[in-house]
Amino acid sequence: MAFWSVREELSQQDRLRRSYYELLRDELDQQMVKYALLDSFNNFLFKKTDYPFVEKRELKPRARIPAVEHECQNSFLVIFMEETIPSEHKKYIRFFERNKTTKINLLRYDRLSLSNKFDRTQKYLDSAHFHDLLKVLLPVDYALLIQRDPDSRAKNRYSLSHFHVRIDWPIADAAEDLARSLRYISKDLYEKGDKYAEDIQKKFFEYYCLPVDVGGRRTAAIVASQYFKRIPCITTVYAGSSESRALIRISERGVSKLLLMKFKNSEMDQIAEANNITSRTFKKNYVLDRKKNYGICIFQSTYSFTNHARMPDDGKLREIKPDLNWLSVGGQHIVAKPGVWKYPPLPLNVIYT
Repeated sequence: MAFWSVREELSQQDRLRRSYYELLRDELDQQMVKYALLDSFNNFLFKKTDYPFVEKRELKPRARIPAVEHECQNSFLVIFMEETIPSEHKKYIRFFERNKTTKINLLRYDRLSLSNKFDRTQKYLDSAHFHDLLKVLLPVDYALLIQRDPDSRAKNRYSLSHFHVRIDWPIADAAEDLARSLRYISKDLYEKGDKYAEDIQKKFFEYYCLPVDVGGRRTAAIVASQYFKRIPCITTVYAGSSESRALIRISERGVSKLLLMKFKNSEMDQIAEANNITSRTFKKNYVLDRKKNYGICIFQSTYSFTNHARMPDDGKLREIKPDLNWLSVGGQHIVAKPGVWKYPPLPLNVIYT
């Protein structure tokens, strides 16, 4: 059973809010892709450093990712909620008066290059200058929180309400919560012993398509994603890390990763032909940068849950089997450049070739 309501279960008022949220999320997706991938790529170019392209094997579920931090790669964490977080959740999601996006709080933060002309309407997603504020705040440690403004109920306005938001829910509690919902335990993480508890925590990372030993923003992202299942609405979490070189996006649909990938000229011609478009159209709308022998595109892999990562049909308790996969590759696509209006993602099977 879903923790959020599908459209058919919503009132007309809430359907309108859902539509507005999804429209804003589409726009935010584009901004996140630009910051995570295009801006990072330009950072490497500026430093005259070779870009560390993600290898196909790194996109397989349960894959190991090389533990190398690339300082030119933009890191960030953004939480975008359909609703407003009730104040009782402040114990684990640290959003207070002192880290609200007010002019006083922002100017107090030394690392921000904000002018005294800061406009308080900038924090709203429908503001023409929202992107400018977002770009300034994205490098700040911890997370940015975007949620519905409770004071504008009639308009359903969304604002970047807090910055420097910490996720303080323990990983063990998040893993326990997931295992309980999937009926691998009845109450407690350690009810079947230490080894079983360790297996559950490893599976928690696998459920969100991460290696078990990652830290920082990616771990905070999956803990936040699990925590927000207790609030009955849609939440989208975006994470970028200097190791993964990808935009990780976690929503009600599951996990996806967007990254930069190289394609030879001959491969680009084949992709264009397979999708009934000309090579020129493909290169104009899908290729971010062209070299003599290859082009660079945005590739997206989406992941699907296997039966072992879903609630069992009979609802009965079951045993974890660590060797069984919880994820499979659901979709593989080349995505149009940010700002391209007309052209859809193109299916392309590369992970297992």
